[in-house]
Amino acid sequence: MPSPDFSLQPMNKPEAVTKHFDQYDTDALLYITNRPPLVFTEGHGMWLTDHNGKRYLDWLQGWAVNCLGHSPQCIQDALAAQAKKVINPSPAFFNEPSAKLATLLAQNSCFDRVFFANSGAEANEGAIKLARKWGKLNRNAAGENRHEIITFEHSFHGRTLATMSASGKAGWDTMFAPQVPGFPKAQLNDLASVEALIGEHTVAVMLEPVQGEGGVIPASTEFMQGLRALTEKHGILLIVDEVQAGMGRTGKLFAYQLSGIEPDIMTLGKGIGGGVPLSALMCKRECAVFEPGDQGGTYNGNPLMTAVGIAVLEALLAPGFLQSVVDKGHYLRDGLLKLCDQHGLEGERGEGLLRALKLGQPIGGKIVEIARDLEPQGLLLNSPRPELLRFMPALNVTTDEIDLMLELLSGVISEVK
Repeated sequence: MPSPDFSLQPMNKPEAVTKHFDQYDTDALLYITNRPPLVFTEGHGMWLTDHNGKRYLDWLQGWAVNCLGHSPQCIQDALAAQAKKVINPSPAFFNEPSAKLATLLAQNSCFDRVFFANSGAEANEGAIKLARKWGKLNRNAAGENRHEIITFEHSFHGRTLATMSASGKAGWDTMFAPQVPGFPKAQLNDLASVEALIGEHTVAVMLEPVQGEGGVIPASTEFMQGLRALTEKHGILLIVDEVQAGMGRTGKLFAYQLSGIEPDIMTLGKGIGGGVPLSALMCKRECAVFEPGDQGGTYNGNPLMTAVGIAVLEALLAPGFLQSVVDKGHYLRDGLLKLCDQHGLEGERGEGLLRALKLGQPIGGKIVEIARDLEPQGLLLNSPRPELLRFMPALNVTTDEIDLMLELLSGVISEVK
């Protein structure tokens, strides 16, 4: 989900946009976020072009959605080919692309069953429902339903009422109050804080292996392994939200594989569709407790979207691809550390090609604004927190594009500081 850009002010129908798109009324779009006065009309790889023809090096990539960059050929081909066959026969029937994608996902993970949805929030909502249904069937010693799911401070699981309640984002507890109950919050990488919250109604622990929105904070291997042992000890489920960290982003196909553990439930989104609306809820056979009527959705398993998912997954599984993500993640890390030394910044952190630069002061929004307005070409960055920048490039970004970003960013930091 998009993060707020702290540097931008509310705008109503910017003049530059209105002039070029005078056949449209930009005020017809519901105001939900501050947008700069430009409209993107074309994108290829790591580059976007706006309505004035200016090009931007895009290090947001739709918030880690475009794992293969903008408009990759494999997605174009998958959409064109599937659109000629069948687009939506209804989820009341099987279709070939969804069955094939589910098979590929199961073969390359520790999970047995897959449910396809449209967004990460929807997948996480499904995971919450699945865990609670499992807790209803596996009651506590007193014969009561188990329904509480321990989540974490600074976590982000989506924008439905339940996933907002599960999230540990500051201020969300009052935004659309009252919250959905049943989501006590622990501290990431603090096993004792989790154990202290486990009670007779606890059914699961749910976490992001890398907290993206929270500032790109990885869960340590020791914590993930300890959490798996703790949940098994208490007979509760372990759910990993890999909406942002999954699909090759960390250099492993799935982030849980970094720790050598097997969760019970996993959610995917963003990168699984490479730019189209697709997400997945995956679980082990023993957790697949939904019955007819428990879960559904008009577009779940849509063959047009799952055909794209197949193309994306096959690209990620190509020989050498994931290793290239690891190598470029190290290259980006080293470049960011050089910026830290050069400009006296606090440091960097992350996994693979999901990384953050800790600025040490609240200048992230200003950096985002100045970088975007660079001439002759802009640089698109993200500041999920005022003192931090987040980097989510296409997984096939080149080292030349990494070098260009670092060069442009260095100049912007010098200007801001």
